[in-house]
Amino acid sequence: MPHPKRKISKSRRDKRRTHDKAVAPTLTTCKTTGAVHLSHRAYTVDGNVYYNGKLLIEKTAVA
Repeated sequence: MPHPKRKISKSRRDKRRTHDKAVAPTLTTCKTTGAVHLSHRAYTVDGNVYYNGKLLIEKTAVA
């Protein structure tokens, strides 16, 4: 197992960890449906699948 040759200072350790924080996802609101969703992702509203404000897959009625 490798061991550090020198002690890493707290400031150097914290500089490395600055980019490791959690980031909240960027949500967008659809202009046609008003649904809040992740950008560049397909989303469902009442069983219909939308992407970029356009209907992709329409819900079929089950008999």
